[in-house]
Amino acid sequence: MNDFSKVETLFQVIDQTALILRKELDCSYLEAVAETGENLFHGDVLQDELDEVTVRRLKKEYDKISLDRTESELIRKGYQLAILKGMKEAIQPNHQMTPDTVGMFMSYLVGKFMHNHSTYTVLDPVIGTGNLLTTVLNGQNKVEQAYGVDVDELLIKLAYVSANLQKHPIQFFNQDSLQPLFIDPVDLVVADLPVGYYPNDEGAKEYRLKADEGHSYAHHLLIEQSLNYVKEGGYVMALVPNNLFESEEAPKLHEFLKEATVIQGLIQLPLSIFKQESHAKSIFILQKKGADVEAPKQALLVDLPKFTNKEAMGKMMGEIDQWFAVNKR
Repeated sequence: MNDFSKVETLFQVIDQTALILRKELDCSYLEAVAETGENLFHGDVLQDELDEVTVRRLKKEYDKISLDRTESELIRKGYQLAILKGMKEAIQPNHQMTPDTVGMFMSYLVGKFMHNHSTYTVLDPVIGTGNLLTTVLNGQNKVEQAYGVDVDELLIKLAYVSANLQKHPIQFFNQDSLQPLFIDPVDLVVADLPVGYYPNDEGAKEYRLKADEGHSYAHHLLIEQSLNYVKEGGYVMALVPNNLFESEEAPKLHEFLKEATVIQGLIQLPLSIFKQESHAKSIFILQKKGADVEAPKQALLVDLPKFTNKEAMGKMMGEIDQWFAVNKR
């Protein structure tokens, strides 16, 4: 069976069993996806309230796949397809899953920036369903410990199940990411930052990037929080809105970043991967200042072509590799 068939089979099993569980447990499709994922991981049907006929139906479906003989990346893709189906039922734009192509490109950048580390720790402070972090982990083999934080109980449960299925040792925290975290500083933060206002004005007062009046920008505060929990010399790689430096709060953000970080790069993603141009994002790469941190001769400023344009992408990857050869030996 080829990789595409394996992903399709895995999705079909998750989908069919989730539909059964949704009906029997009277829950949402996404809640049922988390339940069936737990069953797959434990190799059993955990829901005590189900009758024998339903249990047999579920086990018959589960027998169609073998997780032990399936690569983590294929498991991620099959599970992700089911989550995407569930999210189409109705979800806020900030809960959209990070596109696969972006996650894979982030993983490539992580490998490049972290190549001098024998092992490292990583945090995603807004992990959502875990798709971005597990994509990065599937492309790397040096991660010693990973952490994920999210305030949404269902999303973090989906992330937890996904991590279990892929055998990733991620430690999860179900809490507001802008409250104090019980996590030691890490070597790397990766995040797809939700864009909008942070409603907790009292909590925002703890941040230098709080707004002078009204609600503060959550994505600004999350950049500051990420830098709070990364070591000196560590990296923050975040998906940020393209208009990050166009708001009325931008001067304050610019001043803060100049004082606390070295800007390593800003990579604008192709507009074609976003449903609306107003939702378009870039990968912002920051390095927290420290004793041995040097600014690059020139920041990595890239406007990526469409990922489907192989010739243009190949040329661009060559230019990026050349930048690393000059700036990150």
